[in-house]
Amino acid sequence: MTLPAEDQAQDRQSAKPPRHRVVIVGAGFGGLEAVHRLAGADVDITIIDRRNHHLFQPLLYQVATASLATSEIAWPIRYLLRNRPEVTTLLATVTGVDAADRKVLLDDGSSVPYDTLVLATGARHAYFGHDEWEPFAPGLKTLEDATTVRRRILLAFEWAEREPDPERRAALLTFVIVGAGPTGVELAGTIAELARDTLPPDFRNIDTDKARVVLIEAGPRVLAGYAEDLSAYAQRSLEGLGVEVELGQPVSECSAAGVIYGDRRLEAATIIWAAGVRASPAAEWLGVEADRAGRLLIGPDLTVPGRPEIFAAGDTVMIAAPDGKPVPGIAPAAKQQGRHVADTIKARLRGETAPRPFRYKHDGSLATIGKRLAVIDFGWIKLRGAIAWWIWGLAHIYFLIGLRNRLSVALSWLWIHARNQRAARLITQGQVARAVGGAGFAEQTKAGDNKAGAETLSQRERAG
Repeated sequence: MTLPAEDQAQDRQSAKPPRHRVVIVGAGFGGLEAVHRLAGADVDITIIDRRNHHLFQPLLYQVATASLATSEIAWPIRYLLRNRPEVTTLLATVTGVDAADRKVLLDDGSSVPYDTLVLATGARHAYFGHDEWEPFAPGLKTLEDATTVRRRILLAFEWAEREPDPERRAALLTFVIVGAGPTGVELAGTIAELARDTLPPDFRNIDTDKARVVLIEAGPRVLAGYAEDLSAYAQRSLEGLGVEVELGQPVSECSAAGVIYGDRRLEAATIIWAAGVRASPAAEWLGVEADRAGRLLIGPDLTVPGRPEIFAAGDTVMIAAPDGKPVPGIAPAAKQQGRHVADTIKARLRGETAPRPFRYKHDGSLATIGKRLAVIDFGWIKLRGAIAWWIWGLAHIYFLIGLRNRLSVALSWLWIHARNQRAARLITQGQVARAVGGAGFAEQTKAGDNKAGAETLSQRERAG
């Protein structure tokens, strides 16, 4: 008996093999780049993230220092992928990977099957065995971190305005940044400018120009990954802004009262951690080897040893560049790895089985120190000062998503440049009672942060 043409078509459709299932954990630079690069491939993609937004982390410190609003550097993941019907977005926390059955395990007890898995889970703060410091010295990796830091900075000035005791007022007006990499340098310079250029007309009982910004670095220089002449220029520029730079001084304690570094104690109400990062628990999920920072030790093709169907990219991995040095944990590197992973998946779908080693191309390092101050190291040319600042700004605007965000950020920066005004000086995350300065301030702001729903350390340990 001959089936009708319509039934034959349905039978052929049902006989088609299922599409290749790609699961990507993490919607950062590496994960999203892989999604975009897989456009048009014969795959179904599921992207999983514990937050509903993609974050432009290089400008996160500007949210923390009241220069930009959160909406200017973050975009809903669903919105970014709204025109990709083959992509499913899940808001969930990954708790593990069942590599034997090829499933990603989620916090609600469910699982997501995969044929190819991409782990682009990023990194979190590392306190070098002193996780108890985190409540007193928050880091800067998420929008929640940025609004918490912004809240603490602005509240410090508010409480200082009401504090009659000179010693307590001095502690409230002391801001400590631990770690002098790009994030620490950028934070220190911007806080100094906030205190000296933006806030003076707003207060009556305090002179914000007298605020102390102290940048503490255990190593011998700031911006250790840059050329020595650029590092020296950055330190001179910071000191010109009024930042106190303390080198060769490891921090041995962070508490509600302040910090101890070297053999000195410094009372400070606001401490910001920019000294180190630790990878997500991806290596623990898979039970594979990791380095001291928890980063996956992967093969040259970005696959997990013994698991060719599992790729890893971004801050969660350690792989050497052509010069033998580790590939830096920066956005361009993550995007290059995301492209490589997607291209390898497409090659495999075409039947190509030859290994495809990843080759990192370093396009340069950029760091801003303050308004009209930056350093750029392209290797073949090094720039500093105002011209470097303009190039830094144009580069960051270019990589923002959407015309509206580019225009908004550009206008915000022009306003800061021309008028020394930062429009995002909003204290959010609830109210707290008036602090008494020093330890009292730190304890009460910590309580306010927790009440507002800040993540606990245990949640961060479990999250992917």
